[in-house]
Amino acid sequence: MLAAMFAVGDYVKFARDGAVGLVITIREDRCQVMWEDHFVSWEKVELLQKVEADAKG
Repeated sequence: MLAAMFAVGDYVKFARDGAVGLVITIREDRCQVMWEDHFVSWEKVELLQKVEADAKG
C-alpha cells in the first residue's frame, strides 16, 4: 500500500507544481493535504513526495 509511505503530520511536496503541504488524513491511496495557502484537497499518493520539516521552506 503506497499510503504507508506517509503519516499524518508529514510534510509533502506536490509533483506537478512543487507546492508544500501537511498531511492531515490518509485513506487508501490518497492523502488529504492542507497546503501552504490553507487550501485542503485529496491527492493520490503517487503525486506526493515526502519532505523533511526543515526543508519545507
